[in-house]
Amino acid sequence: MIMKHEAIDSTGLSYAPCRYGMSRILFRGPRRRLDEPYIAFLGGTETFGKFIDKPFPALVEAEIGQTCVNFGCVNGGVDAFVNDTTIMAACHDADMTVVQVMGANYLSNRFYSVHPRRNDRFLRASTVLQAIYTEVDFSDFTFTRHMLGALHTMSPERFDIVVSEVRAAWIARMKNMLRQIGPKAVLLWFSRHEMSDQDWDSYEAPLRTDPLFITKSMIDQLRPFVHEIVEAVPSDAAVSQGTRGMIVPQMQVKAAAGMLGVTCHNETSHRLTPVLQRLLSQAAA
Repeated sequence: MIMKHEAIDSTGLSYAPCRYGMSRILFRGPRRRLDEPYIAFLGGTETFGKFIDKPFPALVEAEIGQTCVNFGCVNGGVDAFVNDTTIMAACHDADMTVVQVMGANYLSNRFYSVHPRRNDRFLRASTVLQAIYTEVDFSDFTFTRHMLGALHTMSPERFDIVVSEVRAAWIARMKNMLRQIGPKAVLLWFSRHEMSDQDWDSYEAPLRTDPLFITKSMIDQLRPFVHEIVEAVPSDAAVSQGTRGMIVPQMQVKAAAGMLGVTCHNETSHRLTPVLQRLLSQAAA
């Protein structure tokens, strides 16, 4: 039985939802065999390819000619995977694992807890956060980003404490996850903006920026744990395509407009493919 909060919206696009082993996460299918050579792709909504007929893992598979298993999770963050022994083992056993950089807002920390699989869902605030924001009724929030936006609006100064905490938690959780995956990992930055140490709140609509709160310095701390870091920032021409080519139900057009579209996925596959081909050739030599 699929719980309501795990259901994937029906859009006329066949996601062929499936699970692997004991994992409770619902992934995009069709289900692939894990007893033959494969490349694993771990990430959030972009890796899953919501509204996209052929997301970048499928495009890479077509280019390389090797099975690519899509372990993308809609609204997933590090927490969706790091404690999932089935998926961690599958990534460890893969010929290569591409890990999409996911936002620091999508994980539990000392200040608040998120749903273990749908990491965009806010569950509860800790007593520490309640003490920092005594005037806030945290029962008003269902989504993590909504809660963070309200806290930032109320007090940008106090919010800096929250940002520091989630960043520290993200780095620790990512190191844990990458250690479990092992050395055959490639980190993928797939975002509208380049990796930088620019202040997160200096962007237009900063709390809608993805991956939220992640800086270049944070990524640099992960370099010893991965083969390579691939930065895939779509061109202006790709971003300007908007939802063209996406398969979107009318009621979700606004949400889809904020996502990276078909041409963005094409460009990302073109950046990833030569890197993976090179690394796979080196491993086989």
